[in-house]
Amino acid sequence: MKVYLKDEILYIEQEDLPSYKKGGSIVRNSYFWALKSISCYSRKGKDWEFDQVVWLALCRMLLSFAQSGYLGDSETMLEFDTDTPIPNELRSVSTWL
Repeated sequence: MKVYLKDEILYIEQEDLPSYKKGGSIVRNSYFWALKSISCYSRKGKDWEFDQVVWLALCRMLLSFAQSGYLGDSETMLEFDTDTPIPNELRSVSTWL
């Protein structure tokens, strides 16, 4: 998932966010709701925002869903621009584009 930082807030770009599908996969729908529940701003069609205080929870959640084997790396890995330092709290679930 493509992300960026601004004023110590992590943004996940809306085109990379999971989607909720009525009648869809239980794992994917659970992932959608779990991610949405810890975001500080999550409007349809907008980038979702995550305050620094939830970054550790975000990391643990992404690791858990990645280890389940149901979701691929592109869905559970945070992708930063090469010129953006990756915060320590997010290193284990992050890479550079």
